Amino acid sequence: MPVISRKKLIYPIRKPLQSYLLQYDRELALPTQYEDLLRYNSSITLFDKRERDTLWETVFFAGAEADEMQLSLKAIYALLKADGDLSITRHLTIDRVDLCLYGNTKPFRVRIRNLVNDNFDYFYIKRADASRIYGLELEHILSPNRINYMTSGQTLVEEHIAGIPGDMFFDNQLHDPALNPIRLCKEFVKFNERCFVRLLGDMHSSNFVVDITPDFDEVYYRIRAIDFDQQSYEGRKSVYMPQYYKQNQPIIELGLRYMTPESVRQYQIEERALIASRIRAETVRLHDLMEVMRQDEIAPAANVLSLRQSLAEHYHSADFLRCQTMGELVSQSMAMISIH
Repeated sequence: MPVISRKKLIYPIRKPLQSYLLQYDRELALPTQYEDLLRYNSSITLFDKRERDTLWETVFFAGAEADEMQLSLKAIYALLKADGDLSITRHLTIDRVDLCLYGNTKPFRVRIRNLVNDNFDYFYIKRADASRIYGLELEHILSPNRINYMTSGQTLVEEHIAGIPGDMFFDNQLHDPALNPIRLCKEFVKFNERCFVRLLGDMHSSNFVVDITPDFDEVYYRIRAIDFDQQSYEGRKSVYMPQYYKQNQPIIELGLRYMTPESVRQYQIEERALIASRIRAETVRLHDLMEVMRQDEIAPAANVLSLRQSLAEHYHSADFLRCQTMGELVSQSMAMISIH
């Protein structure tokens, strides 16, 4: 199983990355920053429907500050979902604010509810980490998924990515008679390929969701990453390949039963072709991102040296050995998709 550092270093958003975020309308002036949410005055443990500890705590704010926080969080939601149109917030209320104490960046999760139909949505406010920003941008550009997020200084706001958590899906739905194992395994192969090409690590079953779309005579699956903290950070190649995580073993075993090496290779080639197509479609934006990422420090030097050696051996290419940063390794990895 891949070994992940116990405590990942947090890298701030530096000026070049902030300029990129401004250019592509990701950087905005928000009424509430991450540090403002730390002013809560009490909290209680949040339990799920089965009375199990969720490892989140619901936090509470005092009197007047609670009212101010309600307004500012609704304004942030309007910026995230409706380009700042506050009219959408008239029937909304902030139902709950939760804090995850075990997370690397200790994120806050905001639950917002529609008072008319009782429907609710979530968004997250986090301490910004440059690694995660690059991960979100690469997901937006190179994957079939659009990613909605904003930054404000060193604060990051992300929308909720809907789907069934991978570990829950494996426990509850992997043996469903309606499951299409070939389609599911095909999607995992493609997901594995996307992660490896853009060097997104730590994709075990708790860090991705399964999105299920029924069609008129079939069911389609899409696996979506929901945690981008380990974008181009670790030095071990296997960290960037979901197939090696023991938490993902149930779907690996399913694939061994239903797929042949030839079909796996076919789906890998298909996904690399799709990534190449996305690169061509987003040439300018990806160029601007990689210009910044190649110069940025987002991992210890020892991790870069270790990973470049592994990638050079994997691709039989000495070009990786000239890379000095994680951004250069990602850029070189994307350059290889037209070759392999």
